[in-house]
Amino acid sequence: MPEITYVAVDGTARSIDVPVGTTVMRGAVFNDIDGIVAQCAGNAQCATCHVYVDDTTIDRLDPALPDEDDLLDFTACPRRPGSRLSCQLTVTAALDGLIVHLPERQK
Repeated sequence: MPEITYVAVDGTARSIDVPVGTTVMRGAVFNDIDGIVAQCAGNAQCATCHVYVDDTTIDRLDPALPDEDDLLDFTACPRRPGSRLSCQLTVTAALDGLIVHLPERQK
């Protein structure tokens, strides 16, 4: 299983094995990672699963689709170049080692 690392605001990192086909958001929710609210349960409607993908691993991702890109303008914390909605990041073998940083708040 690919390993995804979730980094909290305080710098604490937690690495989780997330099954292929699962989203980065679901990996966080299923493993009690604080900082992912996921109010819409992964339907790309609320932007409460916002993450900052680490610069060292962002090149592993496909570009955001238009709906995700639009929602990123409405996140509780400022949008940055590595901003993504974790519900839109489906885990593949290529994402093994992905690092995401959690924002200070989601709503």
